[in-house]
Amino acid sequence: MSQGEILMVARDTLWIIIKAALPLLLISLVVGLIVSLFQTLTSIQEQTLTFVPKLLAIFISLMLIGGWIANSIGEYVVNLWSNFSMYIR
Repeated sequence: MSQGEILMVARDTLWIIIKAALPLLLISLVVGLIVSLFQTLTSIQEQTLTFVPKLLAIFISLMLIGGWIANSIGEYVVNLWSNFSMYIR
């Protein structure tokens, strides 16, 4: 296996990680920003207030887009394993 092929597999792996994690991270960021804005406006300084809304938002988003994430990762793994004979030389 050449260095170019190794870099291509590594690049594809990093891309699938980013593609799978980005929606959840963005949802967590937006919910955290909204809760922080609410805390600032109401002068509530409770540290645990941000935890529950973020947890619920991520749980709901996983229920909605979890299938897409699983399919993306599954397709990548199937593609990687179907080309496994190319990697062993």
